[in-house]
Amino acid sequence: MARPRLKTNLAPTKVDKKANLKLVDDNAIKTTAYSDINLKKWRDYEHVKTDTFWEFPNRLKDGGHSNEYHGNYIPQIAQQFYERFTKKNDIILDLFFGSGTSGIEAINMQRRCIGVELKEDLAEKVSEKFTPKQLVTDVNIVCADSASEMAKEKIQARLEIMGRKQAQFLVLHPPYDDIIKFSDKKEDLSNCSSTEEFYELFEKVAKNGYDLLEKGHFAALIIGDKYSNSQIQPLGFECMKRMNNLGFITKSIIVKDIQGNEKAKGKTANLWRYRALAGGFYIFKHEYVMIMQKV
Repeated sequence: MARPRLKTNLAPTKVDKKANLKLVDDNAIKTTAYSDINLKKWRDYEHVKTDTFWEFPNRLKDGGHSNEYHGNYIPQIAQQFYERFTKKNDIILDLFFGSGTSGIEAINMQRRCIGVELKEDLAEKVSEKFTPKQLVTDVNIVCADSASEMAKEKIQARLEIMGRKQAQFLVLHPPYDDIIKFSDKKEDLSNCSSTEEFYELFEKVAKNGYDLLEKGHFAALIIGDKYSNSQIQPLGFECMKRMNNLGFITKSIIVKDIQGNEKAKGKTANLWRYRALAGGFYIFKHEYVMIMQKV
């Protein structure tokens, strides 16, 4: 279903502080302070998910997206985030920019984006997905270590240029510890010497995100768990805990089916099944999408 068009020339707003709702012409539109969804016409938003189990049969390949990267942060997730938790022209901050999914969907949905990417070659390659004008007005790509003070300063400078003091939505899709090596850089979370070091470095990234996110607005943590030393390592819940310690509250924990995105495991299904039977564990077919809020 196509997303409904909302009126743009609106009457002066009233704010219902108790309900955290913004009322615009009581007979026409009722929205939250952070979204354009018209609650007066909530039945028109069947495409917006409100349950905690997400299934997408495959990765979206149109709308500017390509299929060179099989990561689990697929465009459909970004679409759900942006419509549910942002308004047009808001700024999304993605501290693990990767192949640019956040930026592409920001353009498609009339939002803006600041993306931080550690690898210089990837940042340069991803920038080619956007026009020179878009790279000035709508998408800013920062090549830096997301845990560093330098990255924070660069993001603040970009926010100022874009006319905002803070971002309106935060995306965190870190490596799942050392499962896949993304680079040989020591700052890369996939190169940590231990899982504890991974947690500590992730917390530094999340702290930068917390400081740069507008109060009352939302963040999404997309992450899966891993097995190590014959036992499960609950990366998702420990990272969630670290974010809670920073001041985020957890609003929802969504279980997302990853079977349509895990190409490698699909090719070695029998081997994984043998390993599971021999090792007494179960094969991951899900990851988590954790929705947090800065209060």
